[in-house]
Amino acid sequence: MRILAFGDSLTAGFGLPPGRSFADQLQSALQAEGLGVEIINAGISGDTTTGGLARIGSALRSRPDLVLLELGTNDGLMGVDPELVRNNLDRIIRACRDAGAGVILAGAQALGVWSGEYGRRFAAVFEDLASEHALPFYPDILSGVAGQMDLTLFDGIHPNEQGVARMVSAILPLVRETVSWLSGTSA
Repeated sequence: MRILAFGDSLTAGFGLPPGRSFADQLQSALQAEGLGVEIINAGISGDTTTGGLARIGSALRSRPDLVLLELGTNDGLMGVDPELVRNNLDRIIRACRDAGAGVILAGAQALGVWSGEYGRRFAAVFEDLASEHALPFYPDILSGVAGQMDLTLFDGIHPNEQGVARMVSAILPLVRETVSWLSGTSA
């Protein structure tokens, strides 16, 4: 099964040695469980949902069976209107589905910079899209990692190798279940 990890620096592996990105560690974990998967790392540091929308067509040429969609963190850090984020993600999800790929949506909430009304509207984007499209949903890709200096790089946001390992461990059951469902096997 081919999985497209489509995201930003959290997917790309910002600041990590080669072979230690989120996509690399997730592929190793799934393969260690006997699942025949190949993960294509389509993460670009600094990417936004607008950038992702512009490049999804070319990324889907790899013909993935499943897309792990992890975009929006940079939009939130820049204070982008949640409605624009929603529209971009909706269009990305539709493009993936039109290409015959399943989608797992990963949200972003842990940074703590999104408080008040903006924070509520931003978080709701991911929840609403997951519900509307009946997607497997992981609410917060950085849960338990952001702000933990032993799990992040100097900025307190980007995960170090141990932080990535924690992210992979947390999302692994959902990815495993989705891969098994798509391949017609039991988890």
